[in-house]
Amino acid sequence: IRADRGQKSFKLTLDEFLRKRGASTIVSRGKKMKAQNAALFASIEKRYGVPAGPLIAIWGMETGFGSFMGKEHTLSAVATLSFDCRRTEYFTDQFMAALKLVERGDLSINAKGAAHGEIGQTQFLPKNVLKYGVDGDGNGHVDMVGSRADALASTANFLRGHGWSAGAGYQPGEANYGAIQGWNAAKVYQQAIALMGAQIDGVSQ
Repeated sequence: IRADRGQKSFKLTLDEFLRKRGASTIVSRGKKMKAQNAALFASIEKRYGVPAGPLIAIWGMETGFGSFMGKEHTLSAVATLSFDCRRTEYFTDQFMAALKLVERGDLSINAKGAAHGEIGQTQFLPKNVLKYGVDGDGNGHVDMVGSRADALASTANFLRGHGWSAGAGYQPGEANYGAIQGWNAAKVYQQAIALMGAQIDGVSQ
C-alpha cells in the first residue's frame, strides 16, 4: 500500500526521468536486442502492426529486458491492495484474474512481480494478461515471465487493442501515441517510450 501511495518518478521532467531510468543504456542495448531478435520482431510487426522500437523501449523500461521483474509475491500484493479502500474494486478484479491465471497454468502460485501485481517481462497486470496475453512461442501457455516471445507479442496485442494502426507514427500528436497513453497514464513515461522507441527504430522525430 505504501508503494501505491508513493510513485514519485513520474513527477520528474522528461530529461530527469530519462536519466533516472537509464534511457541511453536502454536505447543502446535495445538496438542490439532488435538485431539479435530480428525474426521475432518481424513476426510481431507482421501480425500486430507494432514495430520493434516501442516494444523494446517498454521492455527495457519495465524490467531491464527481463533482468528484474519484481520481488513481491503477486497474489499477496493484489490481495492486500484489494483491501485498500482507495481502489478496492480495481484490485479485487486483479486478484480474481490472477487466480484465473493460476487455475489455467499460466501463473505460478508463488509468482513474484511488482508491488501492484504487475508480472512478467513487460509488467502486465493480471487482468490484462487474461485480455491481451498471447502465446507467442506456440507452447500452449501464456508465459509472461519466462518467454520473451509471449511477453512482447502480448504487449503488441495490448497496443493494437488500444488503437495502434500499422504504419502510423507514434510520436506525440501522431495516430499511435494514444496507444502508448493506454499503456501508462503518466505523460513523462509516454514521452520517454516514444522518444526511445524512435531512437531504437532509427526514425526521425
